[in-house]
Amino acid sequence: MYMHDLIKKAITKHDLTKDDIVFLLNNDEYSEELFKAADEVRQKYVGDEIHLRGLMEFSNYCKNNCYYCGLRRDNKELTRYRIDIPTILGMAEHGRDMGLKTVVLQSGEDVWFTKERMIELVSGIKKLDLALTLSVGEKPTEEYEAYKEAGADRFLLRIETTDKELYAKCHPGQVWEDRARCLRDMKRQGYELGSGCILGLPGQTMESLADDVLFFREIGADMVGVGPFIPHPDTPFKNEKGGTLNTGLKVMALIRLILPDINIPATTAMETLAPNGQVKALQSGANVIMPNITLKQFREHYQLYQGKSSTNVAPDKSLEIVHEKIKSIGRTVGLDYGQSPRWLAERQGL
Repeated sequence: MYMHDLIKKAITKHDLTKDDIVFLLNNDEYSEELFKAADEVRQKYVGDEIHLRGLMEFSNYCKNNCYYCGLRRDNKELTRYRIDIPTILGMAEHGRDMGLKTVVLQSGEDVWFTKERMIELVSGIKKLDLALTLSVGEKPTEEYEAYKEAGADRFLLRIETTDKELYAKCHPGQVWEDRARCLRDMKRQGYELGSGCILGLPGQTMESLADDVLFFREIGADMVGVGPFIPHPDTPFKNEKGGTLNTGLKVMALIRLILPDINIPATTAMETLAPNGQVKALQSGANVIMPNITLKQFREHYQLYQGKSSTNVAPDKSLEIVHEKIKSIGRTVGLDYGQSPRWLAERQGL
């Protein structure tokens, strides 16, 4: 009975304590009830439209050396690439012509793409009448300001974990407080703020995942993604267990229940763990999919982890597959820019 009461509390009050969240994460008996509750809240607050974001992975160079990531600086087995600016703009234009209203520029933390080059990219994409999300890592405050002034609408920067000790073990040479500062900078500057966590890192606890969920509420996130950790063979974490789809879905569902009016993607990692992973996510609180529109010759080398779904699929086919998934569960594709209702409400209140 206690479990039913907790889920009812989450549905009606959108508020759970850390102990509540840990209890729900540790009990699988009521997982389906939790997923159903999150789906009901999703329908009430953000509707049945699924918003598409065309993902462009434009560089796999990275200055960082994160122990779980295939793009890490010391991975000598990876074929590195940078896509030139005219080609990136061409991919964005093709995405627009396929009907996409939003594109996501994602890369490793590549120092070649200076502030000036990024401004050129941002300005070029905004001329195509597209909403633009950047996902290029930690930057100085003034760079975020410059990208916003150039027209960037959203920024995605995962906190990865709120457990500072675990963060330090996974991110040599990086400081958790710097990452948190970046998120708060962008929120203050008016970005539609995206963050997220990695599920299944070695040594991660349910308590730290509960802290992650509450952190997203604390910073006022407008979009939150949950990415299960999938070990990459060319990283120090190659022999670790990794995350599970069920726990990932539970964390995602809890985020929906506590932050009912944000955007939540059905991540590619979930689809990689199970053939129906994204559909299950869409039925457990998610309302966004990011079809990959990167050119095929580059896509196979963007290896955060191996075995990514749709790696060898052309952009047009990727979009077709996504439309089929959405149709199969009776949902529709959003035709607008897909801003989060939370962010829109904040703007109206200013």
